[in-house]
Amino acid sequence: MVDEVEAAGEATVGERLRAAREAQNLSLDDVATRTRIPTRHLESIEASEWSRLPASTYSVGFAKNYASAIGLDRDEIGEALKAEMSGYHPRQASTVEVIEPLDPARVMPKWLVLLAVVAVFAVTGALLFMQKRELAGSGDQAASTQGQTSAPANAAAPAASTAAPATPSGPVVLTANDPVWVQVSEKGGATLFQGELKAGQSYEVPATAKAPVLKTGKPEALRVSVGTADAPAIGTPGQTARDVSLLAADLMRGGTATTPTQPAPTNTPVTR
Repeated sequence: MVDEVEAAGEATVGERLRAAREAQNLSLDDVATRTRIPTRHLESIEASEWSRLPASTYSVGFAKNYASAIGLDRDEIGEALKAEMSGYHPRQASTVEVIEPLDPARVMPKWLVLLAVVAVFAVTGALLFMQKRELAGSGDQAASTQGQTSAPANAAAPAASTAAPATPSGPVVLTANDPVWVQVSEKGGATLFQGELKAGQSYEVPATAKAPVLKTGKPEALRVSVGTADAPAIGTPGQTARDVSLLAADLMRGGTATTPTQPAPTNTPVTR
């Protein structure tokens, strides 16, 4: 579809956005700061590289927010992009792209993960060695029998901890599928963020937050990710979710504390 537009001499949506941005002497980083859209997605939109973008719904939302940030008609840009992408179908319906962390430097280094695995095996081996020595030196048949009975249980604990899936690492990111009001605060403390996220906008929970919790009237409009993994649903659609823990371990367990209330007003004032 993009090739047909270019062949006809018409500017693509990406070219129009780039021209408007450059006319205002703005960089992609400037637009990313205004819209909270990762710079790599803005680059892909300008270059019409659909294979590097999320699903079309997210891509159209990104383009609309880009247009608003530089003074273009967001609705006209959105419709133009839909028409441009109408002939592009490389993704299967079951494929969902996971938004990567905004700051790759915060992802746990591979060497640290390998060091942790080696440490687990070393501790397990030391425990097994000490257990064998204790059993070999015991002359009491009853104590020996008890030691042999407890040995599998003791050995099973480190093995189970080794086999248990690790909690994904990386920042916790909230991405709006639809316009949604959110409040992120320290539990019982200061507010970290409060306001409306437009479709396609993201908010990254500060890594320094001790016990961040979420409140939102439309939990179904939010996509929550931990690093490169999607977290389970955070609440009941249509009901206000309160005190939802935004700690990575709590999110991935799917055991976050939510308190359903009456549906939140649709026109909630935004405070930043």
